[in-house]
Amino acid sequence: RRKLFNKKSHRSTILSSIMATLYARSNETEEHASRLLKYTEMIGEKMNLSPSKMDELQLFSLLHDIGKIGIDDRILNKPGELTSDEWEIMKKHPEIGYVITMSSPEFAPIAEYVLSHHERWDGTGYPLGLSGEEIPLLARILAVADAYDAMTEDRVYRKALTKEGAIEEIRINAGIQFDPNIAMAFVELIRESSDSK
Repeated sequence: RRKLFNKKSHRSTILSSIMATLYARSNETEEHASRLLKYTEMIGEKMNLSPSKMDELQLFSLLHDIGKIGIDDRILNKPGELTSDEWEIMKKHPEIGYVITMSSPEFAPIAEYVLSHHERWDGTGYPLGLSGEEIPLLARILAVADAYDAMTEDRVYRKALTKEGAIEEIRINAGIQFDPNIAMAFVELIRESSDSK
Protein backbone atom coordinates (compact mmCIF):
# COMPACT_ATOMS: atom_id res chain seq x y z
CA ARG A 1 0.00 0.00 0.00
CA ARG A 2 2.91 2.34 0.68
CA LYS A 3 4.01 1.71 -2.93
CA LEU A 4 0.62 2.90 -4.18
CA PHE A 5 1.51 6.41 -3.06
CA ASN A 6 5.06 6.30 -4.40
CA LYS A 7 4.93 8.54 -7.49
CA LYS A 8 7.30 6.31 -9.48
CA SER A 9 5.42 3.07 -8.92
CA HIS A 10 3.35 1.33 -11.59
CA ARG A 11 0.54 0.97 -9.06
CA SER A 12 0.58 4.70 -8.42
CA THR A 13 -0.03 5.21 -12.15
CA ILE A 14 -3.10 2.94 -11.94
CA LEU A 15 -4.38 4.89 -8.92
CA SER A 16 -3.85 8.24 -10.71
CA SER A 17 -5.69 6.94 -13.75
CA ILE A 18 -8.66 5.76 -11.66
CA MET A 19 -8.81 9.10 -9.83
CA ALA A 20 -8.66 11.06 -13.13
CA THR A 21 -11.58 9.00 -14.46
CA LEU A 22 -13.58 9.63 -11.29
CA TYR A 23 -12.91 13.40 -11.38
CA ALA A 24 -13.87 13.57 -15.06
CA ARG A 25 -17.13 11.65 -14.61
CA SER A 26 -18.53 13.12 -11.41
CA ASN A 27 -18.58 16.24 -9.28
CA GLU A 28 -15.76 14.76 -7.20
CA THR A 29 -12.75 17.07 -7.26
CA GLU A 30 -9.11 16.85 -6.33
CA GLU A 31 -9.76 19.55 -3.73
CA HIS A 32 -12.46 17.37 -2.11
CA ALA A 33 -10.05 14.41 -2.11
CA SER A 34 -7.25 16.40 -0.50
CA ARG A 35 -9.57 17.84 2.18
CA LEU A 36 -10.87 14.33 2.92
CA LEU A 37 -7.30 13.04 3.24
CA LYS A 38 -6.55 15.86 5.70
CA TYR A 39 -9.68 15.28 7.82
CA THR A 40 -9.39 11.48 7.93
CA GLU A 41 -5.69 11.74 8.79
CA MET A 42 -6.52 14.10 11.69
CA ILE A 43 -9.07 11.60 13.03
CA GLY A 44 -6.79 8.59 12.44
CA GLU A 45 -3.94 10.23 14.34
CA LYS A 46 -6.25 11.22 17.20
CA MET A 47 -7.39 7.58 17.41
CA ASN A 48 -3.79 6.30 17.32
CA LEU A 49 -4.32 4.10 14.26
CA SER A 50 -1.37 1.93 13.25
CA PRO A 51 0.71 3.00 10.21
CA SER A 52 -0.83 0.19 8.12
CA LYS A 53 -4.38 1.30 9.07
CA MET A 54 -3.42 4.90 8.26
CA ASP A 55 -2.27 3.71 4.79
CA GLU A 56 -5.59 1.92 4.30
CA LEU A 57 -7.47 5.02 5.47
CA GLN A 58 -5.57 7.17 2.97
CA LEU A 59 -6.32 4.81 0.07
CA PHE A 60 -9.96 4.42 1.14
CA SER A 61 -10.38 8.21 1.41
CA LEU A 62 -9.31 8.50 -2.22
CA LEU A 63 -11.32 5.56 -3.56
CA HIS A 64 -14.49 5.46 -1.42
CA ASP A 65 -16.64 6.74 -4.32
CA ILE A 66 -14.96 4.67 -7.06
CA GLY A 67 -18.31 2.93 -7.66
CA LYS A 68 -19.68 6.18 -9.12
CA ILE A 69 -17.73 5.26 -12.25
CA GLY A 70 -20.54 2.74 -12.89
CA ILE A 71 -23.42 5.23 -12.48
CA ASP A 72 -25.04 6.92 -15.50
CA ASP A 73 -23.74 10.48 -16.11
CA ARG A 74 -27.27 11.88 -16.26
CA ILE A 75 -27.86 10.74 -12.68
CA LEU A 76 -24.35 11.46 -11.44
CA ASN A 77 -24.33 15.07 -12.61
CA LYS A 78 -28.03 15.92 -12.36
CA PRO A 79 -28.30 19.50 -11.07
CA GLY A 80 -31.60 19.05 -9.22
CA GLU A 81 -32.86 16.46 -6.77
CA LEU A 82 -32.90 12.82 -7.84
CA THR A 83 -36.19 10.97 -8.38
CA SER A 84 -36.74 7.90 -6.18
CA ASP A 85 -35.76 5.61 -9.09
CA GLU A 86 -32.58 7.62 -9.74
CA TRP A 87 -31.78 7.56 -6.02
CA GLU A 88 -32.08 3.74 -6.00
CA ILE A 89 -29.55 3.59 -8.86
CA MET A 90 -27.22 6.06 -7.12
CA LYS A 91 -27.36 3.91 -3.95
CA LYS A 92 -25.72 1.07 -5.89
CA HIS A 93 -22.34 2.85 -6.04
CA PRO A 94 -20.95 1.27 -2.82
CA GLU A 95 -21.64 -2.22 -4.23
CA ILE A 96 -20.14 -1.32 -7.61
CA GLY A 97 -17.11 0.09 -5.77
CA TYR A 98 -16.83 -3.11 -3.74
CA VAL A 99 -16.72 -5.23 -6.92
CA ILE A 100 -14.09 -2.92 -8.48
CA THR A 101 -11.83 -2.87 -5.41
CA MET A 102 -12.18 -6.63 -4.80
CA SER A 103 -10.93 -7.29 -8.32
CA SER A 104 -7.47 -5.90 -7.53
CA PRO A 105 -5.06 -7.32 -4.92
CA GLU A 106 -3.81 -3.75 -4.24
CA PHE A 107 -7.28 -2.42 -3.50
CA ALA A 108 -8.97 -5.52 -2.00
CA PRO A 109 -8.02 -4.59 1.62
CA ILE A 110 -10.28 -1.52 1.42
CA ALA A 111 -13.21 -3.21 -0.39
CA GLU A 112 -15.18 -3.77 2.84
CA TYR A 113 -14.86 -0.07 3.73
CA VAL A 114 -15.95 1.01 0.23
CA LEU A 115 -19.04 -1.22 0.56
CA SER A 116 -20.00 0.24 3.94
CA HIS A 117 -19.21 3.96 3.60
CA HIS A 118 -22.92 4.92 3.49
CA GLU A 119 -23.95 2.84 6.50
CA ARG A 120 -25.25 4.81 9.48
CA TRP A 121 -24.65 4.30 13.20
CA ASP A 122 -28.42 3.80 13.78
CA GLY A 123 -28.68 1.10 11.09
CA THR A 124 -30.68 3.14 8.55
CA GLY A 125 -27.85 3.41 5.99
CA TYR A 126 -27.21 1.31 2.90
CA PRO A 127 -26.56 -1.18 1.31
CA LEU A 128 -26.47 -3.65 4.24
CA GLY A 129 -28.21 -1.75 7.05
CA LEU A 130 -25.25 -2.26 9.41
CA SER A 131 -25.32 -0.42 12.72
CA GLY A 132 -22.92 0.66 15.45
CA GLU A 133 -19.64 -1.20 15.56
CA GLU A 134 -20.77 -3.63 12.84
CA ILE A 135 -19.68 -0.83 10.50
CA PRO A 136 -15.92 -1.05 9.89
CA LEU A 137 -13.99 1.61 11.83
CA LEU A 138 -12.47 3.27 8.76
CA ALA A 139 -15.92 3.62 7.16
CA ARG A 140 -17.15 5.30 10.36
CA ILE A 141 -14.20 7.72 10.24
CA LEU A 142 -14.80 8.61 6.60
CA ALA A 143 -18.55 9.12 7.17
CA VAL A 144 -17.87 12.02 9.55
CA ALA A 145 -15.12 13.62 7.43
CA ASP A 146 -17.09 13.27 4.16
CA ALA A 147 -20.29 14.71 5.66
CA TYR A 148 -18.42 17.70 7.10
CA ASP A 149 -16.73 18.40 3.77
CA ALA A 150 -20.02 18.07 1.86
CA MET A 151 -21.76 20.47 4.26
CA THR A 152 -19.04 23.13 4.10
CA GLU A 153 -18.92 23.27 0.28
CA ASP A 154 -21.46 24.87 -2.06
CA ARG A 155 -23.60 22.45 -4.06
CA VAL A 156 -25.71 23.19 -7.16
CA TYR A 157 -28.86 22.72 -5.07
CA ARG A 158 -27.78 24.46 -1.82
CA LYS A 159 -25.33 26.91 -0.26
CA ALA A 160 -22.55 25.71 2.04
CA LEU A 161 -23.02 25.79 5.81
CA THR A 162 -20.56 27.72 7.96
CA LYS A 163 -17.93 25.64 9.78
CA GLU A 164 -19.86 26.21 13.01
CA GLY A 165 -23.14 25.15 11.36
CA ALA A 166 -21.53 21.97 10.00
CA ILE A 167 -19.96 21.16 13.39
CA GLU A 168 -23.39 21.56 14.99
CA GLU A 169 -24.91 19.13 12.43
CA ILE A 170 -22.18 16.58 13.18
CA ARG A 171 -22.83 17.03 16.91
CA ILE A 172 -26.61 16.63 16.52
CA ASN A 173 -26.16 13.47 14.42
CA ALA A 174 -23.62 11.82 16.74
CA GLY A 175 -25.17 8.49 17.73
CA ILE A 176 -27.70 8.69 14.86
CA GLN A 177 -25.77 8.98 11.59
CA PHE A 178 -22.27 8.93 13.06
CA ASP A 179 -20.23 6.97 15.58
CA PRO A 180 -20.60 9.30 18.61
CA ASN A 181 -16.96 8.96 19.72
CA ILE A 182 -15.58 9.74 16.26
CA ALA A 183 -18.07 12.58 15.75
CA MET A 184 -17.17 14.27 19.03
CA ALA A 185 -13.42 13.75 18.47
CA PHE A 186 -13.77 15.38 15.03
CA VAL A 187 -15.75 18.33 16.42
CA GLU A 188 -12.96 18.85 18.96
CA LEU A 189 -10.26 18.63 16.25
CA ILE A 190 -12.01 21.16 13.98
CA ARG A 191 -12.54 23.56 16.88
CA GLU A 192 -8.86 23.21 17.89
CA SER A 193 -7.66 23.83 14.32
CA SER A 194 -9.93 26.91 14.06
CA ASP A 195 -8.70 28.26 17.41
CA SER A 196 -5.06 27.85 16.41
CA LYS A 197 -5.48 30.06 13.31
